[in-house]
Amino acid sequence: MSIKSLSDAATLYNGVKMPWLGLGVWRAQEGGEVENAVKTAIQVGYRSIDTAAMYGNEAGVGRAVRESGVPREELFITTKVWNTDQGYDSTLAAFEASLQRLGMDYVDLYLIHWPVAGKYKETWKALEKIYRDGRARAIGVSNFQIHHLEDLMADAEIKPMVNQVEFHPYLTQKELREYCSQHAIQVEAWRPLMKGEVANVPEIRELAAKYGKTPAQIVLRWNLQHGVVTIPKSVSESRIRENADVFDFELSQEDMAKLDGLNRNQRFGPDPDNFDF
Repeated sequence: MSIKSLSDAATLYNGVKMPWLGLGVWRAQEGGEVENAVKTAIQVGYRSIDTAAMYGNEAGVGRAVRESGVPREELFITTKVWNTDQGYDSTLAAFEASLQRLGMDYVDLYLIHWPVAGKYKETWKALEKIYRDGRARAIGVSNFQIHHLEDLMADAEIKPMVNQVEFHPYLTQKELREYCSQHAIQVEAWRPLMKGEVANVPEIRELAAKYGKTPAQIVLRWNLQHGVVTIPKSVSESRIRENADVFDFELSQEDMAKLDGLNRNQRFGPDPDNFDF
């Protein structure tokens, strides 16, 4: 897959273009920290910012976008409905609250944050309404396994456009990615750098030396060559720049396979089949 610049984008099945690489802002503090991270990223050339109601920093993201000097329509903003707000009416209310905090009249992508049993179908109906009303250009889910997707799509009128999941060399999610591909659902990676653990994996360090790149850059490139949208999080200017410097090289098929071979089905985040929040 030829992805050559920060402005390159995946095309979702409804025709909306979503940048392949974006900035995640989980744990970025509301106020100066998140605002500086978002402004830096936009200045560097990022056009996609991923936040969530639960992160508590939507207002800062909105301020940074307004002050960035880049027209809103050139940016791709994602946010998510949190678990305690799931259900039809409560999701609609939560979406309005997110828009208010962001200071926007639409988002580019709205996601269900986790598959809360007994609630996500009603939540999805709310997302379908939001999409039909033109207030989200695309809708999707996060942390859904194959069985969650099958269950959701059994009653859905609109299928998810994106599934954002934990994805990295220790958790390659091959079956889930194949399933999503068959259903034209774009996979997006969170925690692609394994909480920084990529720097300690000998095979990744070897490839970093071979390509003259950092371990993080090797793994982000691996994400992109798998056709997975990725949103590494950082509040550091040097890291935000480093993470974007992945468009001037390509991993060989052999090296892609080497990274695939590191899979251990190991999660650094919660298990979507066993979470209690």
